[in-house]
Amino acid sequence: MRIFGKGRHRPSASWRQATDRAFTLIGDGRYEDAGALLTRAADLEPWLSESWFNLALLHKFRHDWEQARAAGLRAVALLDRETGAPDWWNVGIAATALQDWPLARRAWQAYGLRVPGGATESGEPVGMDLGSAAVRLSPEGEAEVVWGRRLDPARIEVLSIPLPSSGRRWGEVVLHDGVPHGERTTAAGHAFPVFDEIELWAPSPVPTWVVLLEAATEADRDALEQLAADAGFAAEDWSSSVRLLCRMCSESRMPSDEGDGEHLDPHDHSEPGHPGPLGHRTDGQLWVPERECGVAAPAALVRGLLDGWVADSPDSRDWRDLEEVC
Repeated sequence: MRIFGKGRHRPSASWRQATDRAFTLIGDGRYEDAGALLTRAADLEPWLSESWFNLALLHKFRHDWEQARAAGLRAVALLDRETGAPDWWNVGIAATALQDWPLARRAWQAYGLRVPGGATESGEPVGMDLGSAAVRLSPEGEAEVVWGRRLDPARIEVLSIPLPSSGRRWGEVVLHDGVPHGERTTAAGHAFPVFDEIELWAPSPVPTWVVLLEAATEADRDALEQLAADAGFAAEDWSSSVRLLCRMCSESRMPSDEGDGEHLDPHDHSEPGHPGPLGHRTDGQLWVPERECGVAAPAALVRGLLDGWVADSPDSRDWRDLEEVC
C-alpha cells in the first residue's frame, strides 16, 4: 500500500494475480510469458513503482540492459522515499552494464552510498573502497565461488584462478547481482558476502594453465605463488584451494579456510583422488608433494616462470604436463 497525495491506493486484484503468476513463470525460466504478464500489470497500475521495478528485474534476468534501465528509471521516479530503495540498485546495475557512468554514479548515491569525486564527474566511479568479496561464477551451471576485488557495487575483478569449467579467467571483471547468496568467513572473524555473477563485463587476455608440480613442502608451493605474483600474474594450488560443496553449503555461511590443518572439513564433498582438501589426504600424511596447480600467465612467460621456480631449489621442486585449459 502506497500513499499518493492524500489518498491511499491498493493494487488491484488483477495486478496482484498477474504479478504473482509472472514471478512463478520467472522461477521456471519462462521469461517471455512473464514479460507479457508484467507488462499487463504495468498497464493496469502505471503509477505504482513496483510495476516498473518488477519489469526492470525481469529485464535484468534477461540481460536486456536498455530495457532494464528504462523500466528502472520509471520505477525510481515514482518512489516515496529518498534513499535505500532497491530500485536504485537495479538502475545502478543496468547503468554499469551499459557503462552509463553518470547514471551509475547517481544511482549509487541515491541508494545511499558514498561515491568519491565531484557530482558532475562523467567518468567511471572509482575509489569506492568496497574491499574483497567472493563471486559465484556460472550460478546456474557448474557454479564456482572465487575471490575478487570489488570495483564498485556491481563489479568484481576476479583474483582467484577459476577452474576451466567456469569459462572464466584470472583478472576478468564480472557484473554481479546485489543480493548476496552466502558468506565466507575467516579465522579472524571477518565475513565476506558471496555475490552471484550476472555476466562477463570485461574479459582477460591472460590464459589459464594447469600443471602438475612436485613440491616437497608447502614452502616450495608458496614460493611459486609468490614468484607468479611478483611477475604480475598468479599461481594457485588447486589441490588445496578447491572444495566441492553442495548448493546448500555453498549458499550458507562457510569458513573460507576449512580443510586446512588437521581437522577434516565436514562440508567438503570431494573424494580421494579428486580436487579438494579431503581428496588430497593420505593416512598419517597431510601434505602430498604432487600438486595440481593453476597458473595465470602469458604463454611467453609461463615456462620460464616454472623453470625459474625449479632452479631456485632443484632438489625439492619439479613440474610436468603443462597444458593451457582456458
